[in-house]
Amino acid sequence: MQVLWNPPERGAWDALHRSAAGALQQHWSYGAALQSGTTRCLRAVVTHDGAPVALAQFMSRRVGLVVEVALCTRGPVWLAPLDAAGRSSAVRAIRQSFPVRRPRVVLCSPDEPASETAGSAGRYRVMTGYSTVLIDLTRPLDQLRADLTGNWRNRLASAERSALKVQRGGTKPAQYGWLLEREAAQRDRKTYRGLPLAFVAAYQAACPDPAAALLHLRADLGRDAQAGMLFLVHGDAATYHVGWSSEEGRRLGAHNLLLWHAIGALRERGLRRLDLGGVDTERGAGIARFKIGTGGAVVTLAGTYW
Repeated sequence: MQVLWNPPERGAWDALHRSAAGALQQHWSYGAALQSGTTRCLRAVVTHDGAPVALAQFMSRRVGLVVEVALCTRGPVWLAPLDAAGRSSAVRAIRQSFPVRRPRVVLCSPDEPASETAGSAGRYRVMTGYSTVLIDLTRPLDQLRADLTGNWRNRLASAERSALKVQRGGTKPAQYGWLLEREAAQRDRKTYRGLPLAFVAAYQAACPDPAAALLHLRADLGRDAQAGMLFLVHGDAATYHVGWSSEEGRRLGAHNLLLWHAIGALRERGLRRLDLGGVDTERGAGIARFKIGTGGAVVTLAGTYW
């Protein structure tokens, strides 16, 4: 296994990432958006016999001015069907060649389902796996609708009969700023954390085509917004990023309507996968039920390994 660190241009990275429908956290623009004075992005392309077999993007920062901690979230992205021994060799090559002086801690959260062999490329698991819901956008629209649970489909049908009107929102920061403002209020009220709100604009700015980097939808009742959703596009996939609904929007099933419209719009773009983000059936049971009700595949990933 050979490792090329920090390729000088992004074209090849983007093509490889797209071929695997890689996760948002492994997209070049994600790393570029999160770089700062204290956090840096390190990218590795692993090859075997000259062919690329993996991508790994790390966000790294020095903690306490003593140890460097680097995390590869939802990666490495596997580009070839490697067995457990092959994955182990790839991660070992990354660790051994890691371009940061010691002391350092190099963590990987493989983008693969939990199993007896998942994560075998790592040494010790330090965190259990993250769960998400993945929707296969290559399936016909009528099949995707048939996949919906009965209650979810009924809520959608009711919303479609309501006075709600779905609008395709603008892609400039000033045009989706209203939704981020409501997200900030939600975070304060419900005391949860997420990526910085400024991340969306930074991510867009780092993309070759900023207008194509996101999908912004809103559901209106008359002239008033009752709900909104924002999705980030990365290669041949998209990830649900932010959503908000008023009390009236929740009563009318606005989020069901918006997500269904989003599925159609993302399919029209030729995307292959929609990642609905984390599901937590204990602390966020209602949101988890909503995501699982889409009929997408519930996947629990292997976890974080040191």
